[in-house]
Amino acid sequence: SFAYFTIKDRLPQILTRVIDTLHRHKNEFFEEHGEKGVEAEKRAISFLSKLRNELQTDKPVTPLEDELPDAVLWNQYLDYQRNLPNGNGEPSWFQSPWLFVECYMYRRIHAALVQNPPIDNFDVFKEGKAQNFFESQEAVIALCTYFQELVKNIKDLDENQLQEELFKLLQVSLWGNKCDLSFSAGEDSSQKSSPLQSLENMVPYILVNDMEKVWSLLVNAKKNRTEGSNVRVDIILDNAGFELVSDLVLADFLLSSKLADEIYFHGKSIPWYVSDTTKHDFNWTIKQLGSANHMWMSRCGINWEGNLKKGVWVFRDHMFWTLPHDFSNMSEVAPDLYAELQKSNLLLFKGDLNYRKLTGDRRWEYTVPFHQALNKFHPAPLCSLRTLKSDTQVGLKPGQGEQIQASEPEWMVSGKYGIVQFDAGL
Repeated sequence: SFAYFTIKDRLPQILTRVIDTLHRHKNEFFEEHGEKGVEAEKRAISFLSKLRNELQTDKPVTPLEDELPDAVLWNQYLDYQRNLPNGNGEPSWFQSPWLFVECYMYRRIHAALVQNPPIDNFDVFKEGKAQNFFESQEAVIALCTYFQELVKNIKDLDENQLQEELFKLLQVSLWGNKCDLSFSAGEDSSQKSSPLQSLENMVPYILVNDMEKVWSLLVNAKKNRTEGSNVRVDIILDNAGFELVSDLVLADFLLSSKLADEIYFHGKSIPWYVSDTTKHDFNWTIKQLGSANHMWMSRCGINWEGNLKKGVWVFRDHMFWTLPHDFSNMSEVAPDLYAELQKSNLLLFKGDLNYRKLTGDRRWEYTVPFHQALNKFHPAPLCSLRTLKSDTQVGLKPGQGEQIQASEPEWMVSGKYGIVQFDAGL
């Protein structure tokens, strides 16, 4: 299965890159922290080499030994896996649910650094994320330019035109999800060309297209808004780099078009899945744009700083996003986060990992309804914007999956197909 290939090939590659990144920063650690920095780097590398060996030789998954606040939850989850009635007893790397061991690897990478001060704040994936951003400059410029031109005349657009622009920017945000460094095991995956030119040609690759439902939800929320209440959209972010810029443009459009009054962004509290957005990545990206020597890029960045200062944009991270649990466990494991999401009019979940957690990462029949696969996770109406990079997909028409499968056996994992899949909730 694709899961087997991921654990066998992709994860060791990612660990090797992480070890290599630490090696390359040895001098920097020495300059900053002296011998202590070098010693910490050596310890972290030895920790990661041991981890790689455990993975490649299918050793049992061991409890976390650090003192971080989520360690207890992780170890409870490991116990739960151990005691599954149909499990293999002792979970090991190749004898466990893919989602669990993949998340576990990233948590162990984090532990390798956190347990080795003074390099405990070093993000081993930061360079790759920055590189993806800089190599996507042309696409970022094209998108910022398009958007600033659009905002100038946004007050003159009628409903049909607004709808058309929303659909465009939803698609840019959807296809921005192709730029995923964990999927390419850290190889270059930047967006080189203008993301707007090819949208027409990409429509046939959107297997579930619920953009109309998203539009009518937003329009109705706006119409039914009472005095003193706000229309709130939450975006559960995925990758930094070009994808994040496409999400920020979408968010700005929602505000500028008055389809929403406030946007909450949810990112990861620790470096995750190579290119996932942390608070540092979020702020860094907006600063980079603000100080760019391109007029429309810097206009976007400066406006977005303003949105954060005014409080109409809010960034939040929560430990739950980096736990191995399906989202159907959120109300139990993180009731505070679930209650927060209930305040939203619309939740936009970006990317493949969020989709796997929404649907429990199961090998569903393609035609199982999305609502059913969500397994009672309904804090608010939600929509998944995702390009397919793992073999779970629901809500297709009868025969749709089989038809593609016949000509493209890799269709579920190639990133070529996408979905805009909506669930109205209760």
